[in-house]
Amino acid sequence: MYKSQIFGNLKGKGLRILEIGIGTGPNLSYYASGSGVEVVGIDPNPKMEKYARSSAASAGLPTSNFEFIQAVGEAIPLSDASVDAVVGTLVLCSVKDVDMTLKDGTFLKFMQRVLDPLQQTLADGCHLSRETGNDISRAGFSSVELNTAFLSSATFINPHAYGIAYK
Repeated sequence: MYKSQIFGNLKGKGLRILEIGIGTGPNLSYYASGSGVEVVGIDPNPKMEKYARSSAASAGLPTSNFEFIQAVGEAIPLSDASVDAVVGTLVLCSVKDVDMTLKDGTFLKFMQRVLDPLQQTLADGCHLSRETGNDISRAGFSSVELNTAFLSSATFINPHAYGIAYK
């Protein structure tokens, strides 16, 4: 539900969108339909390209309007201000340079710290114990609208931060 809400303001607009950590492309159906949208998807895992391309086609994005680049979020190979919007979901859990990790004493945080090495191995380096929302808030955007959600189907992969950050 929250993805429809967040991405709703991108859909149908002639935008060039960068999705960091595109993975298999599950977000494309929310914003990438129509010929006026161009999407550049970056992901460190080259095996994700075929899945992302398939998702782009299923979303109605013309093949010529989708570009997959193998890259990491810390070194995006695009010029500054070359896109109109940036999308990133389940991304900052796998980048190597994030200042804070969760340090509170809840059972969930304890389990996330215990399972973190296994999660990194199984999920392309994704850390369970990152404090992603705080990292986004401190990144220097002019405005951040941030929410969190707990998904019952993802017990240890919670909370999920979602929102919009404006430059």
